[in-house]
Amino acid sequence: MPLPPLSLYIHFPWCIRKCPYCDFNSHAVKAGIPEMQYVDALLADLQADLTLLTAPRPICSIFMGGGTPSLFSPQAMRNLLAGIENLLTLAADCEITLEANPGSFESAKFEAYRELGINRLSIGIQSFDDRQLKKLGRVHSADEALNAVQIAQRAGFENLNLDLMFGLPGQTEADALADIRKAISLQTSHLSFYQLTLEPNTYFYKFPPQLPEDENIFALQKACQRVLAASGYRQYEISAYAKDGFQCRHNRNYWQFGDYLGIGAGAHGKISRNLPDDIIRTAKPKSPEQYMHKSAPATCVPIEQAQLPLEFAMNLLRLKTGFNLSGYTDVTGLPPESLQPALQHCLEQGLLVEQQRQIFCSERGWDFLDDILEKFIP
Repeated sequence: MPLPPLSLYIHFPWCIRKCPYCDFNSHAVKAGIPEMQYVDALLADLQADLTLLTAPRPICSIFMGGGTPSLFSPQAMRNLLAGIENLLTLAADCEITLEANPGSFESAKFEAYRELGINRLSIGIQSFDDRQLKKLGRVHSADEALNAVQIAQRAGFENLNLDLMFGLPGQTEADALADIRKAISLQTSHLSFYQLTLEPNTYFYKFPPQLPEDENIFALQKACQRVLAASGYRQYEISAYAKDGFQCRHNRNYWQFGDYLGIGAGAHGKISRNLPDDIIRTAKPKSPEQYMHKSAPATCVPIEQAQLPLEFAMNLLRLKTGFNLSGYTDVTGLPPESLQPALQHCLEQGLLVEQQRQIFCSERGWDFLDDILEKFIP
């Protein structure tokens, strides 16, 4: 049985400052970044992970996330990408994404990144309101955000994502709409629009800000979604909106239960070796120092067959298009019957809809996705 497509995720664990809402594995820079040492560790990590594959497989996408990957110099990125190409075969149309922050120091590198073959940029704007940026602990201003987008566009990034948040402290519907309209006016190809949540182990979780009431957040979200749809941004995932032809291939592979190698401090991966008996998850040590010095081991854990229906549903039902039963078998190796009785219960309750063999969330199910997933827990 053919294996799912394979992507590569690369984690960069440093930021200028840790944001109070962030629960990702990121650390504030204190005394410079050991760029070349980290690049060497990444390439050694990748070489080790390749031994987990049953056969060489082409890479359909690369995503460099963080943290703030754009803190790394173009020279360090050049060494990294050259090393990757020596170890892997990249698909001819491989999507290569770099996450960046809008500070002018990083924005000046955008042209150099583009020349290296990075063909998709994701900029962490979060808001175009200076008051909100201050509350969110961001180190850039609204003007710097606008400038960063313009620099990226001049550098030739046609495939450009902006991250925006909603449900911010004291945010009104008018505030959220102003952010969305400003983003739309910049005519980027992709927008990630997601709700601020108070995650454990963050400053905001310990000292929560005053957020809008849930019903107000829901109303402003719907209002913004109407404006996005009217402007040609189609929602294809819970928090992802794209113009035609610009859906993020890397994220789609992730949500379609594809495979991905995960390298870098705190990175996770999923590798199918033999369906359905041998699908594994990998995890790397979170500490950058332990990662670079190999003083803590990576872990490799099999996904039990009983967990596969839940894992599949947890990913595929985030997509507006959902899934079809043959696709389920293609990526898990299990027969469609293994989704029962949870699937039938959701269809009978109107949480899921089946049309032309495609199964996806109804409008009601979209708002109660957690309830759907509970039914797939073994």
